[in-house]
Amino acid sequence: MLWKIPRDGLDAPGVRAYPPRMPADPVLRVAVPAPLRHTLDYLPPADADAALLAAGMRVVVPLGARRVLGVIVAIRARSELEPVKLRRAFALPDREPVLPAELLRLCLFAARYYHAPPGEVVVNTLPVALRSLRATGARSTRRWRLGAAAGGLGPHALANAPRRAAALEFLRQRGVASDAELRAAGITSATVRALAASALVEHLPDDGSRAVVAPELPATGGATSVPASRATAPGLNTAQQVALDALDAARGAYACLLLEGVTGSGKTEVYLRFIECVLQANRQALVLVPEIGLTPQTRQRFEERFGGVVAVLHSGLGDRERLEAWRRAADGSARVLIGTRSALFSPLPELGAIVVDEEHDASFKQHEGFRYSARDLAIVRAQQRQVPIVLGSATPSTESLANCAAGRFRHLLLPERAGAASPPSLRLLDVRGQPLDGGMCPELTARIGAELAAGKQTLVFLNRRGWAPLLSCADCGWMAECRDCDARLTLHRAERQLCCHHCERRQPVPATCPHCRSARLLALGAGTERAEHTLQRLFPSIPILRIDRGTMQARDAMERLVHEVGRGEPCILVGTQMLAKGHHFPRVTLVAILDLDGGLFSADFRAAERTGQLLVQVAGRAGRAELPGEVLVQTFHPGHPWLQRLLAGGYTAFVGPLLEERRARGLPPYAHLAIVGAEGRSEAATLRLLQELREALRRTHPAVEAIGPLPATRPRRAGLHRVQLLLRHAHRAPLHAALDAACTQLESHRGTGVVRWHIDVDPQDGA
Repeated sequence: MLWKIPRDGLDAPGVRAYPPRMPADPVLRVAVPAPLRHTLDYLPPADADAALLAAGMRVVVPLGARRVLGVIVAIRARSELEPVKLRRAFALPDREPVLPAELLRLCLFAARYYHAPPGEVVVNTLPVALRSLRATGARSTRRWRLGAAAGGLGPHALANAPRRAAALEFLRQRGVASDAELRAAGITSATVRALAASALVEHLPDDGSRAVVAPELPATGGATSVPASRATAPGLNTAQQVALDALDAARGAYACLLLEGVTGSGKTEVYLRFIECVLQANRQALVLVPEIGLTPQTRQRFEERFGGVVAVLHSGLGDRERLEAWRRAADGSARVLIGTRSALFSPLPELGAIVVDEEHDASFKQHEGFRYSARDLAIVRAQQRQVPIVLGSATPSTESLANCAAGRFRHLLLPERAGAASPPSLRLLDVRGQPLDGGMCPELTARIGAELAAGKQTLVFLNRRGWAPLLSCADCGWMAECRDCDARLTLHRAERQLCCHHCERRQPVPATCPHCRSARLLALGAGTERAEHTLQRLFPSIPILRIDRGTMQARDAMERLVHEVGRGEPCILVGTQMLAKGHHFPRVTLVAILDLDGGLFSADFRAAERTGQLLVQVAGRAGRAELPGEVLVQTFHPGHPWLQRLLAGGYTAFVGPLLEERRARGLPPYAHLAIVGAEGRSEAATLRLLQELREALRRTHPAVEAIGPLPATRPRRAGLHRVQLLLRHAHRAPLHAALDAACTQLESHRGTGVVRWHIDVDPQDGA
């Protein structure tokens, strides 16, 4: 989306219009976790001190017959409701706000922009451990920092107590550490108790009033001094230095900078140098990555540079670990926070910069529930906090490129690979009429064998899980389909199951055709499981490492894989798009893309952009060090203009005509879209709901184009019929006015047959 946000559009209603604390008889405006697109008013608990009430505090309130945990978003002198209708809150678990005003402001902006229930936005930004009613009275783990006596301790005072000395050094580096973190570092509770008895360490009270503890940073001898942590860092080439200078100059004010660099150009090193500058200014940095799979390598590089001041936050962690990372960010002991999209909502009191790596990636958009874009909200947060934000990618989104052309973003380029690496060669393999073994043609398997014989590594990309995408009967033509979705079932042979990748329904593989009882069942097509099996047969002495959703369930699976590949011994990586995102495998010299043709003929107007991005990103895994790389793309359509354009001019030449076509057709980034979706057990009732909405909007908002209602991309999922109404306008304001009217009408609907409805602003797919 094109970001040009008016200043008054960033102010959350109520937060600035009313003082955070009221002297007496206040009314609490509370966001509750319910599908309500408004907040609710409550009286404070009977025993509450009105002078201590503040926006951002959690509160236990009645909602119907239930008790729920909400968040105070404003304190008001009076309510629009009659006083007799106001219900009283039960309890206030906090003495201080758990959500700072800056973060609350961001949440309320997001709820308005995406037309989402504010309670589901605000409450769900909290770690799971802080959302539970059962946890509101529980005391969390203790958290320790250096005590007053540690400041006067001589360098050899604990020479005879190495365990205590190690514990002090650990806390000196971390600033603050929990019991769990101390145990993980091998520091026993007995050691901590001994240090506490000597006032060398102290624990922080768990009342929300923790002071920000900033760890000591390397001494700087001026803007050009090099910290000791950079001693082994690679040197910068001219383009990297120019980019770093531009980023450093942007510190202290809002600026959005798009760092476009070819794969392997050293974008991460530029991020690291920039964040060094941010830390030296005693500020914090937020780094967003699109996938959990990217965090092991990213975390390793950042910890090698910055040590224990790095924290990681993503859904693959346990609830306690996520709470700990969140609190470290909140109290300032974590100076660099790395995470997936939900990390955007972490409290960072000294935020100095934001980095969004692989900014083009669709994983930054949430496709269920609160349907937000973490990349776009990161820009809003940077604007609110007046800090710079860096969007990095080898294949920038059309939205970001259009913003650069309009002068809203600054465009920085890294046109060459860093160090001695050179761009890989790219060649199309015409597989028309050729026999395919596990989805691979003979020429491809021969090239894989040659690379392995030379002691190198190869990567085989196939964006399809399972053994085969279709099980069919050779006699009657029956196909295995999901009974609850308009989708075919994927064969997972290792598990002896058919699986729907949309609703996750699973069922056993039949021995015979359910329709004609024939035993001639054919597995058609190839997925990663089948490709893995074929490669094991062809290269029995070579390790085959499969990377997809099925093999990466364990929390440390990606870390173990990165370690295995990092040993440098010959191996074959087989995987889906989890392999395409930012991984650095220096010994991979050959990348094989088995099937890219599906994206060449999609009805989605974004298909061309995504196909080009995917090809370039996957190809970028080849030849990232001193060894040259080669990319082979199997296709049944070697003359397709998209492929030819990528082959001839790379991503820049490919995306230029796409932008012109979008402009001519009035499509994003030159127009704004929203989808109103509904799903229900009755197809007719679901369709009728959106037909009535379309007619109402055409009367009240005729300038907004309403297209449909039409079946969704997957018209039936999990037994529900799914219909969409597409709204389009060249400007945001009329579109959002129409969406406000749509919410009002849909919330008042009391018909039967419709289970739920949603709004998706700036949709990234047809859902």
